[in-house]
Amino acid sequence: MTGRILVLMLGAALAACSSPQSRIKKNQAAFDAYPPAVQGAIRQGTVEIGFTDEQVVMALGKPSRVYSQKTAGANQEVWEYGVGGGPSVGLGFGMSSMGGGSGYGTSVGVASDSMDPRAKTRVILQNGVVVSVERREK
Repeated sequence: MTGRILVLMLGAALAACSSPQSRIKKNQAAFDAYPPAVQGAIRQGTVEIGFTDEQVVMALGKPSRVYSQKTAGANQEVWEYGVGGGPSVGLGFGMSSMGGGSGYGTSVGVASDSMDPRAKTRVILQNGVVVSVERREK
């Protein structure tokens, strides 16, 4: 019974995560219409100047934070990724034997991981098109 609960919890945690490949699969027709260079960048989970907001979501997923900024000539939307490091899934097992009894347990958790490739990325869009991409190293 504990094993079944663990499998269900792990499945739910993994479903919350997505990769460029899973996002491509969900939007295959749109992806197939993109030029080869755009397809390659999306597969690698990178964003380039000129990408549409749809292409950004396909490459990086939904942003951790969105806000607007006003420049001298335009209003821009800023999408931040990796705020807090980005999500990760952890799985733990434990066993104990004390005082004639024994026990075991399992856990699944979603935590923040600074090694997320999207960590500390800002994408700036103007009229739904990427005009700037900022990546911060650790």
